[in-house]
Amino acid sequence: MAQEGNWFSTNEKSNFETLQKLQSTTNSSLISINSALYQNAGATIVQQIAYTLAHANEYFNRLDAIKTPIVLQVAVGTNYFFEIAKLRAIRVLFNLIAKEYNHNLDCHLLVTPTKRNKTIYDYNVNMLRTTTECMSAILGGADAIANLPYDALYHKDNEFGDRIARNQLLILKNESYFDKVNNPADGSYYIESLTNQLAEKGLALFKTIEENGGFLKQLNDGTIKRKIQESAEAEQKLFDSGKEILLGTNKYPNKNDRMKNDLELFPFVKVKSRKTLLSPIIEKRLAEKSEQERLETE
Repeated sequence: MAQEGNWFSTNEKSNFETLQKLQSTTNSSLISINSALYQNAGATIVQQIAYTLAHANEYFNRLDAIKTPIVLQVAVGTNYFFEIAKLRAIRVLFNLIAKEYNHNLDCHLLVTPTKRNKTIYDYNVNMLRTTTECMSAILGGADAIANLPYDALYHKDNEFGDRIARNQLLILKNESYFDKVNNPADGSYYIESLTNQLAEKGLALFKTIEENGGFLKQLNDGTIKRKIQESAEAEQKLFDSGKEILLGTNKYPNKNDRMKNDLELFPFVKVKSRKTLLSPIIEKRLAEKSEQERLETE
């Protein structure tokens, strides 16, 4: 509903009824929350935490006895320590809320690098971005990581890009020894302090959402999309003014880069003219406008 603007099937009630039947007859995890949508659309870290929790709370409210772990698909950016703290805060608060429903299973964090800061020009820098983002995911306690190939924005499935993406994780595991310690961030004053601050602010926003009718109500009335849009526009202004830096794009760009003939995929926001119940949350990269202007002058 948040991503497409429509329910999976005809209406709200039938979706939850179908999910209730499915989850009562299987031991597999069927409930997955796409929290990456909020990051990729430009939500702040606090908003991402609160909307993820509010999203999960809707399932707890509307389904009886969830007996399998809930999968949270989370995207991380390059704000290294804050992203570590974000993942830790999400887990802490999820468990806090889940206990209120007698759900004693930990969430499963499936983490991927964000698309918001990725670029088509100077695309090799994407490898550096995804490497630090995967590091944040590991240190933040991700249960699984799906890396993003450096050329995923503009290439169809590419064996070389996929291989590099796998090798980045293998290097972190086998050469940087990131697999040797569980919870390596535990006890770090800075990260613990950040985690607590983000958890407190995320919980406060979550409570505000619940006091005003809950996640679905605020999704339907456009409040959540409007709040994310405001945050995204503020970040976009910082990027456009050069205060938010993407190397190779708005700082030290290579003017000789040519990408027009390499685009196998459309790397910009796609406008679909179709009828929806509500205006969906739109994922958009920071560099889209500047990249389109460069493509027009090639």
